[in-house]
Amino acid sequence: MERAEVLKRVIAILTDAQDIRRAAEAGESDGSGETGGTGEDGAGSPPTAGVATLLLNEMLPSIRVPADASPQEVAALVAEALGPALHTMVSGFSLAFTSLAMVHDSGRTDISSIGVLQELALEIEAGTYDEGS
Repeated sequence: MERAEVLKRVIAILTDAQDIRRAAEAGESDGSGETGGTGEDGAGSPPTAGVATLLLNEMLPSIRVPADASPQEVAALVAEALGPALHTMVSGFSLAFTSLAMVHDSGRTDISSIGVLQELALEIEAGTYDEGS
């Protein structure tokens, strides 16, 4: 998955989290972190995978571990496989946090947090945060 796509997914995760929080504050949460959650029969239907789960499933590679691998070898294989993906994802959350913090710290009231995230998404789409830029 390309870096720009990861950054856009991070923004989607943060936007989704705001929606979940608003629903919870409005009393619409079923307690699972998902809104809704009951089928027509009143029984709780399993929640669908959230944006964060989908991102992780798409980003994180599968790892093949030999059956006779030592714990140290397993740790090295996992770190090698997951390191780049986790670095990109953490960088995305850091970028979003910094963007939101800068607007907050400047005292701007003319833009919402969703607006900041939307502007960031447009900048990402324009290539502003491409590696090597």
